[in-house]
Amino acid sequence: MKPNLGITDKNLKAIHELLNNALADGNMLYIKLRKFHWNLAGDNFMELHQLFEEQYNALELSIDEVAERISTLGGTAIGTTSEFASASQLKENPGKVPTNQEMLKELVSDHETIVRALREMIDDIEEKYEDKGTADLLTGLMQKHEKLAWKLRKYFKN
Repeated sequence: MKPNLGITDKNLKAIHELLNNALADGNMLYIKLRKFHWNLAGDNFMELHQLFEEQYNALELSIDEVAERISTLGGTAIGTTSEFASASQLKENPGKVPTNQEMLKELVSDHETIVRALREMIDDIEEKYEDKGTADLLTGLMQKHEKLAWKLRKYFKN
């Protein structure tokens, strides 16, 4: 049964696409955090190992919220690694294991990329597509990414 939520079909289709892009970004970052978690070495190993685990666990919950929002709005959440790679703005570096400091920099950059994209999505979803519920969900997600980036950024001196 199709949802009757006061949002036009055209707007719902656009929202589904934006949410699938957010879902792809979240999954790409999740996979990257797992890779980095598994391949840490050297200084701060255990501290970073636990921090990366904390972050991918937090992302796992957020990813599920985004996918369920897509379903709630009558859409289909993408779910394959090839779909995630295609729809995400984040990039992978296959075959390369960065240093701990390079991992931190890359993760900060990815979180900040997601934050900037979410800011734009929130404006479009609320103003163009008239969906305050999804805008609210994405605002909370943006705040989570801001905090996760902040925790990583603190490993660097100004």
